[in-house]
Amino acid sequence: MIDFHFWPTPNGYKIALFLEETGLQHTVKTVDIGKGEQFEPAYLAISPSGKMPAIVDRAPADGGDPVSVFESGAILLYLAGKTGKCVPRDPRARMQCIEWLFWQMAGLGPLTGQYGHFHVHAPEKIPYAMQRYRNEAVRLLGVLDKRLQGRRFIAGEAYTIADMACYPWINAYPKAPLDLTPFPDLRRWHEAIAQRPATQRAYARGHAFERGGDMGEEERKILFRRAGM
Repeated sequence: MIDFHFWPTPNGYKIALFLEETGLQHTVKTVDIGKGEQFEPAYLAISPSGKMPAIVDRAPADGGDPVSVFESGAILLYLAGKTGKCVPRDPRARMQCIEWLFWQMAGLGPLTGQYGHFHVHAPEKIPYAMQRYRNEAVRLLGVLDKRLQGRRFIAGEAYTIADMACYPWINAYPKAPLDLTPFPDLRRWHEAIAQRPATQRAYARGHAFERGGDMGEEERKILFRRAGM
């Protein structure tokens, strides 16, 4: 049994996609980041940086003590290794899958996250930061679009953890949408994943926890740990 510590963020959805796609038995344990639950000692013991998601595998392959894993990319690799699913068997395709997983972790996620922060959440508009991260987000969309030319999915014909990692970060901020018109292969890929039943189940789960309306100042203080608020 997997304990899945979840909140509906792009990184949280990565793991939800895997669990729904594979049917791996799990229990959802919500971590309300707007209330600061990610900073509680019990959660920090699992995820030392106070980030979400995290998992605890209470039935690891070796039959030993529970295994806790934090960082969404590490979780995807762990679960793929545990189940043998959603990662290519061919060594070359497998390496490409892992490369693009790391590309998402090091580039697409952090830079798109900064785009969202400065366009949606920042308390003041900083034109340089807004333009810089918009440019980077658009550049990375172009990189992914080029990769998908002539390929059904990122690592080839099979849907893998590389796709699960990237998908939630495409236009992750409805209040600051990016124009995807210049990226036809990315749009085709994104729509194909959106239509998968497992994707729809994962997002339906997340929407149940979402709160409507704008983020309040207290929630901003908790999420961004801004001093003086």
